[in-house]
Amino acid sequence: MFSKLLKSIFGSSNDRAIRQLNRIVGKINKVEDKYKNLSDAELFNNTKILKDRITNGDVLDDVLIEAFATVRETSSRTLKMRHFDVQILGGLVLNQGQIAEMKTGEGKTLVATLPAYFNALCDNSVHIITVNDYLAKRDASWMAPIYNTLGLTVGIIQSYQGSGSANSFIINTSGEINECSRAEAYNADVTYGTNNEFGFDYLRDNMALRLEDKVQRDLSFAIVDEVDSILIDEARTPLVISGATKNSSIIYKKMSKLILGLDLVTPSEESNESDDSENLEGDFTLDEKSRSVELTEDGHQKIEEILINAGLLEQNQNLYQASNLALLHHVNSALRAKYLFTKDVEYLIKDGQAVLIDEHTGRTMPGRRLSDGLHQAIEAKRIYIYSKKVKPWPLPLFKIILGCMKNYLV
Repeated sequence: MFSKLLKSIFGSSNDRAIRQLNRIVGKINKVEDKYKNLSDAELFNNTKILKDRITNGDVLDDVLIEAFATVRETSSRTLKMRHFDVQILGGLVLNQGQIAEMKTGEGKTLVATLPAYFNALCDNSVHIITVNDYLAKRDASWMAPIYNTLGLTVGIIQSYQGSGSANSFIINTSGEINECSRAEAYNADVTYGTNNEFGFDYLRDNMALRLEDKVQRDLSFAIVDEVDSILIDEARTPLVISGATKNSSIIYKKMSKLILGLDLVTPSEESNESDDSENLEGDFTLDEKSRSVELTEDGHQKIEEILINAGLLEQNQNLYQASNLALLHHVNSALRAKYLFTKDVEYLIKDGQAVLIDEHTGRTMPGRRLSDGLHQAIEAKRIYIYSKKVKPWPLPLFKIILGCMKNYLV
């Protein structure tokens, strides 16, 4: 009762936070006319003035007001888009490292320029993280006139194409977009890219043997577009940097045929009553929850005979010898691919390749592959229909979940 009375008088903690932020919005509005009277050259020089104030230890809250007002006026002149008060409010929320919920069409891309500019003044690395390459390049090119007018450079990180092409760009203060090295794009004042590319570059930097091979600066400030998708949906999928292994396509193709000679366990009446595994009739069991398979004693004997007849196993050897453990792994992968992964449910076939389907969102995940050879086994079982060469599965060398976001200071 008493708490309800206090809330009705003072409002909730969220209401109080909004009121405090609105007071800052009011201060930004008060200096708006001052910046309207500045020339383009004076706006450009204001960036150096604000940087010097920060270096000299001025109160950051005071600099923030001037910085946001500077961006608002610059946007009005270059893009003919003035930040509304609610967009200023959103920029303040993002600057505090919090989530601002904005619907499509409410100007999320424009809002991001406010905290991005302010943090760039502090010489922080500023990363604006989007969900795909198209949005990264579009948003960077669209907002570049604001940054360029204020003397800042813009970097763009696109999907890595290997050592031959960095596939990264920089938009200089003249507005020219040029291809550049990965490191140059990261050294820009503001860098746009996708969550995967920032994550993979972080991995590559941690695997680099020489300091000069690293491309990223210290991680300081990041703005995440579609935060629910990137930090919840996408975070469930680990990023993996892989090294090539020998091509095992032939074994996978053979195994996808050979395991058809094994029968799934069907419990007998005796096993239902006694729960005795010896009464299980069949060669292997399935656990759909953990997506695992287990061979029975009969199954071990049967698959060993099949492998011996196929010339994959020596007459006097068994699957549990150290030299044959890889073969046992192929058997398990083939069984899992056959019985635990269903076409058009867990994956679909596109251009002869298995494309995974996100079980939580229903979206396809191009470029994502299951580890430990399972993806290759799935593609091998479809080989008879599509007659495509199965890609060799690379050996995982280093993996990380997008928890690397925690490395940003904000």
